[in-house]
Amino acid sequence: MLTLDTLRRFAVSRSLFPPTTLPRALDRMGFVQADPIRAPARAQDLTLRHRVRDYVAGDLERRYAALDVEEDVFINYGFVTRELHALMHPRQGKPRWGARHRKTRAQQLVEFVAGAGDAGVHPRDVAAHFEHGRVTNYWGGSSNATTHLLEDLHYRGLLRVVRREAGIRIYAAREQPGDRPDTAARRARLDALVDVAVNLYAPLTAAGLSTVVRRLRYAAPQWRNGIPAALARAKQRLAHARVDGIDWFWPPDERPEDARVPNAARLLAPFDPVVWDRARFEIFWGWAYRFEAYTPEPKRKLGYYALPLLWKDRVIGWGNAALRDGKLDAKLGFVEPHPRDRALTRAIDEELERLRGSLVS
Repeated sequence: MLTLDTLRRFAVSRSLFPPTTLPRALDRMGFVQADPIRAPARAQDLTLRHRVRDYVAGDLERRYAALDVEEDVFINYGFVTRELHALMHPRQGKPRWGARHRKTRAQQLVEFVAGAGDAGVHPRDVAAHFEHGRVTNYWGGSSNATTHLLEDLHYRGLLRVVRREAGIRIYAAREQPGDRPDTAARRARLDALVDVAVNLYAPLTAAGLSTVVRRLRYAAPQWRNGIPAALARAKQRLAHARVDGIDWFWPPDERPEDARVPNAARLLAPFDPVVWDRARFEIFWGWAYRFEAYTPEPKRKLGYYALPLLWKDRVIGWGNAALRDGKLDAKLGFVEPHPRDRALTRAIDEELERLRGSLVS
């Protein structure tokens, strides 16, 4: 009989695997969610530092061109392996630039970027060549229309990000795949996409599984009509159990009972796979964690970029951290009064030193 304690240990153990090399960690995860906020480092760096030996913030960006990864949308925007990228493309459907004159601009833009070769082109150089004006972006603000087109062409797979300069995407043209997958191949690809998501976020509640599978409409909008059937197939082939009235799912070749967690403290990224599912978070740890970077300061309860504090298999609090003159300034908060535990105090000190080391390049 499985218990919630067993599933919680399983969730922590399988996600926070022993640190390995960067390529192997990326291959094992398949996807790392990205976020531009740096407090104290970007989300992708805070996620990878627990899973990559001697990881230093920025390593993913610095080594990106030599890694077998792409920037793209999966469950959210982030970094995907080339294998995962191939499963999602070619993306079909009506482009946002479907009007005839805008379509012509898009074609001209792709040709211009292709002319730059593998070195890629900076958006400002594209903007200087094409005076496309400005458009309203997703958040209601004003964006350069050329940048908007570049992002849409990237999403559709016509362009790729070859590197970044000061955080700005540098684009190159992408060679387009030939044949479109047939019905059986589309079904197999959707199932494979589901497996990547389950591998990353399991164990998942039935509601959590439905959420991540339905978010595949961003990864493969051309097959969105097939997603309900893919969800039904997943429930049939995944291992599952009912615990405390909730149905849970995980990869069929894994045994939750075998999970072991170290006596370690970890400050996790807000989008780390361990804490990404906020509903599961509350089931496992009995309190609500909220990402408050976009919450007005007077209404924040945890802090601008609070990092959940994991001790063994329990999230017992949170921390806000910043690096100043090589020293880490960390303020911790606890769900319950700070436990008087020497092992915990030592583990927190070790984690803060690891975090400081990962921020100093």
